[in-house]
Amino acid sequence: MPGGAWFGLLILCAILFAPGQAAVPPVDRDEARFAQASRQMLESGDFVDIRFQDDPRHNKPAGIYWLQSASVALFSEPEATAIWPYRLPSVLGATAAVLLTAWAGVRLFGPAAAIGGAALLAATVLIAIESRLAKTDAVLLATVVWAQGALARAYLGRREAKGRPIGLAVALGFWVALGLGGLVKGPIPLMVAALTAAALVVADRRGDWLGDLRPTIGAPLALLVAAPWFVAIGLQSGGGFYEDSVGTDLLGKLFSGQESHGAPPGYYLGLFPVTFWPATLGLVLAVPMIRRRWREPAVRFCLAWILPTWLVFELVATKLPHYVLPTYPALALLVAWAILDRPRDVAAGPPGRAGRIVAAVLFGIPALGLPLALAALPIVSEGRLFWSAIAVVPVAWALAFHGYRAAMAGERPALAIGAPVAAMAVLAAVAFQLVAPALDTAHVSRQVARAVERIAPCPPAETRVASAHFTEPSLVFWTGTDTVLSGGSGPAVDLIARDACAVAVIRETRLDTFRSALAERGVAIEAAATVEGFNYSKGDRLTLTLFRRPAATEPLPTPTEEGQ
Repeated sequence: MPGGAWFGLLILCAILFAPGQAAVPPVDRDEARFAQASRQMLESGDFVDIRFQDDPRHNKPAGIYWLQSASVALFSEPEATAIWPYRLPSVLGATAAVLLTAWAGVRLFGPAAAIGGAALLAATVLIAIESRLAKTDAVLLATVVWAQGALARAYLGRREAKGRPIGLAVALGFWVALGLGGLVKGPIPLMVAALTAAALVVADRRGDWLGDLRPTIGAPLALLVAAPWFVAIGLQSGGGFYEDSVGTDLLGKLFSGQESHGAPPGYYLGLFPVTFWPATLGLVLAVPMIRRRWREPAVRFCLAWILPTWLVFELVATKLPHYVLPTYPALALLVAWAILDRPRDVAAGPPGRAGRIVAAVLFGIPALGLPLALAALPIVSEGRLFWSAIAVVPVAWALAFHGYRAAMAGERPALAIGAPVAAMAVLAAVAFQLVAPALDTAHVSRQVARAVERIAPCPPAETRVASAHFTEPSLVFWTGTDTVLSGGSGPAVDLIARDACAVAVIRETRLDTFRSALAERGVAIEAAATVEGFNYSKGDRLTLTLFRRPAATEPLPTPTEEGQ
């Protein structure tokens, strides 16, 4: 693939992923927890044990925290509240995933489909979100695609007439990717690769190609990459990491819907038209071609990549939209292959009426609805118009329509891919750079932090915040590691009673209890600020009042002082 194509994909990633990285505040709850834990690594100098305040975070390995800590050390400082350095690994991970999809796609379907599939992956709604969150999934995706690309080369090397075994570098890269993926999110990359390989071995009734991956030297290499930290955390936590990560987190997700995230099978299929948009445009073209040509090694490999992994996640009790993200590169490559190869496929006619209806549902409804939702959100949330969000509606609709028409006609495949990608680019720019940062109602912690800065009785380094009944982790990121979060007003009462520099954040339903407790102690307080907003993590509106101790009055001069 020419160098200009790689450069073009880099530019596309910058256009799609850069807007909003610095402007959108930390998102509750996962992103804020990851970022705060990475900050505490730098503050404490402990890069083995992962903690959010005093609580251990034993549900994920340390890889992403190391990347975020390194980014902050290079570009910021732990005391700063800028979120973009913590998001930088996700931006780079998403970009690497796009480039690695092209690398895998070149071997599977050729340069044109590789570029098209990588572009479609970069434009999907799910990648747009994950590239802007300081957590594991964008980096995880890069390790998965790296491993799957090497696996594809091993498989095709034995299946194609002119194929040859892969080189040592590619084989060892497969194992390095699994080791790095294990440090980011445990067994997920290994699971995807193992399910893919198992499906291919069963379907083909041969597995001699797996030897080309050099498992005798590769498996120890993967362990060498991942094992030191797993051993260290096991020793430091006294086995608590394994009890929490395996016994509580992993098994809990398999058999019960953790943190109210349970859903029946079919959950991901239901979300798919939105999360995979705009790449859904080519599915109506891809399905008939896959049915006819599934025996081709490249198509078979992609199906083995997608179907077992998707099925596992549909059967797991705990479900979150991003869990099926590791299957999206293969889906995007199949879609791009179908769009680009259809004009050369003599058996592929234009979609019939049923196909056009399916395309209109999968692609057309989100194409109409997403721009409208973007325009309506500021009205509903803030009660005001955002003209940029309104102006983008006809632009996105026009681009989506041209892409749909080109895809159905089958005459301009580049437009069928390029127009929807452009529609997503303009939507992402407005949504993440202009609209989302301006939704003050949704960013309650940011409002509280700004109010604390205005009314704090002491300099920032001496001010401590205690929040009762508003316990979102983003508040800790905004106001400092020593922020006190509690489900009752007792800790806030204790802090403001003993610390004249403290600020207490009290929900409206607990004001009387808070005031009474301090009155009993003879502590005078004053309401210094009020914050109203919508806690999207819990789905409820709330009013918070910020209290401080009254400013001390100047002491009266003594008689001796008057006479001097």
